[in-house]
Amino acid sequence: MMNFLATFFEKLGKKKKRGSSLCVVCKGARLLCGKKACPLLVRLYSQIKSSLLLRGNELNGSSPPSIFVGRAGYPKVYVGPLVPPIRGDTSIFDTPELWHGKTIQEIVDFRCLLVRGKARVNVKDVENKFVEELQELALSKNSVTTELEFSKKPRQSIVLSDVVQPFGPSAPVKNMKIFPERTDHKIEKVYEDWDMKAEDAVFWLYRKGVLVSKIQRAFSAGLLGVYRNRRLVPTRWSITAVDDIISRRLLERVKQFPSIDEYRVYEHTYLDNRWIVLMIPSRWSYEQMEAWYPGTTWNPGKKIWMISDWEGFEGRSDYALTGGCYYSTRLAIAEYLEREGRQATVVTFREIHPGYILPVGVWFTRESIRKALKNKPKKFDSLTEALKYISTKLDIPVKEWIKNSYLLKGLIYQRKLVDFFKQFHPRNI
Repeated sequence: MMNFLATFFEKLGKKKKRGSSLCVVCKGARLLCGKKACPLLVRLYSQIKSSLLLRGNELNGSSPPSIFVGRAGYPKVYVGPLVPPIRGDTSIFDTPELWHGKTIQEIVDFRCLLVRGKARVNVKDVENKFVEELQELALSKNSVTTELEFSKKPRQSIVLSDVVQPFGPSAPVKNMKIFPERTDHKIEKVYEDWDMKAEDAVFWLYRKGVLVSKIQRAFSAGLLGVYRNRRLVPTRWSITAVDDIISRRLLERVKQFPSIDEYRVYEHTYLDNRWIVLMIPSRWSYEQMEAWYPGTTWNPGKKIWMISDWEGFEGRSDYALTGGCYYSTRLAIAEYLEREGRQATVVTFREIHPGYILPVGVWFTRESIRKALKNKPKKFDSLTEALKYISTKLDIPVKEWIKNSYLLKGLIYQRKLVDFFKQFHPRNI
């Protein structure tokens, strides 16, 4: 154990030269960085748990099932299974729809138990024997017993991303054996349909009630699409692609519905993140705004960093600056509006406070917005009243949000044509 700790901090020292003296003085106890918990210790505790279960170059466990497709070196990338050193039902390890309400420590704990076996392949080589085994793994309905032999002991590291869920150590795979039992018949159906386009397959699975995270896994594993066009898709890309495909398809219907009749405000708080969803009676348009406080994952500075992205009725053609969260949020909103049979202009506010010490993936945003929209909304007769209420729920003044918003500035300051013609109504002359 002491050797592991020494190695961990030796590597940490090499990576963290700038500002490292602060960590030496603090030692994770005084929280001099301003965070509510030490992110380095959160990582360390999880890695210790993982290292205690790993023995040598072999691993026998139950994959959730889960695979990971890297993006470095595309189109020749590292792919492989994610397997914990645990036998039994490990499905929760790769089902983010079940994670809402858990602490960051709990999420990182069981994700860091997932050891990644990897081998480099061309994304188009879906008939590769190793890839075919991974696809069989991805087709499974339940946890799959998996035996891995590595060419060297898995390296203690953790992948943290604002898109992808965390996972733990990794090592090149020398041999792999899987023992699948039951196949997910809905995914198997689209896998065997060689003429169905990938987008159609994604939406068909969604309509059949398959979890978004499972659709993303199938998409990444190259199980969907016209056969001659099938290929592996980097996990980061597949997550955003599926969120984008489903939300665009849902919005095709939403845009045909009448608009809501009142101003609505939905709210939710989780892991020191505050969300406000403002729905405005108008045709579809959407804006996502984020405010990252100092001391949060992506803001090491001393000032609050605000960012926003938006789209009008026709949608957008370029990738959102706010990244995958833009599309996961849009998905949650689109499915809600479709269920209600209405459309609206939607603006989301998100304050990320220092308690959010590590990124855990875009599922976090999607599930949090879903949760917010399950709450009973506050209803108002005007935008002014709605914004006044929102000002009591967020720390940042509303005027700062308006300053950084495209849609709100347009709604507040731009005079509508209908208002211009109202002045010529007989009773106003």
